[in-house]
Amino acid sequence: MGSSHTPSSKKDRRAKLQATRARQQSAERRRTLLFVGIAAVLALGIIAVAAIPALQNFLHERSIRSKPVNVFGVPAAQADCDPVIDDKASGAANHVPSGRVEYATVPASSGPHRPLWAPRHIPFYNPQDVPELETLVHNLEHGYLLAWYDDTITGDQLRDLQDLAKKIAETDKFIVAPWDNSRGEFPAGMHVALSRWISGTEAHRQFCGKVSGEVIAEFMTRYPLSLEGQGSGAPEPFGA
Repeated sequence: MGSSHTPSSKKDRRAKLQATRARQQSAERRRTLLFVGIAAVLALGIIAVAAIPALQNFLHERSIRSKPVNVFGVPAAQADCDPVIDDKASGAANHVPSGRVEYATVPASSGPHRPLWAPRHIPFYNPQDVPELETLVHNLEHGYLLAWYDDTITGDQLRDLQDLAKKIAETDKFIVAPWDNSRGEFPAGMHVALSRWISGTEAHRQFCGKVSGEVIAEFMTRYPLSLEGQGSGAPEPFGA
């Protein structure tokens, strides 16, 4: 008896196998392209997620640099500030290596201090990283303007202080630091204070209820850091 598989039937089977393989290969190529596409989209998404905060930060930094100091925070008329207090300064070149110094004013505007001072490139401090008060008083001796804030300053007001620190520190000696109530309390209703040590015998303070770049700008203009030979100046105006 002859075979039932004719040449034409064998040819048909080969054609069907080839068609099946072609469909399988096409489906595999589609799956591969789909996988590659999904991976590319995910990669771009990851890059975008990482890049967006960096872009936002860059734009925010540019915005800070482009704004004048007096637009940060509330206007002076809304800051609920007390008049400037004039202090009799003391303690120039009086270095105390350790131990707590009891200062005559809140916040301190002059007095004995540590031999070292806080670095200029860090203009803003949180409560967990703030240097000793005695260290920051040395910054006052070098002509820094210090802005102190209490624990009620949060949210937009805290961000305004952070932005002011970045803005002012580019051109002036300026540090923003949290105030430790164990060193004395601010007057009722006051949550921000400014202090500057102007000369061997002169220092100044001001309290405000709210953060105001306009008040800080006025204070800096009224009590600028002057170098020796150019009117009153900080006890060590050439210090970093």
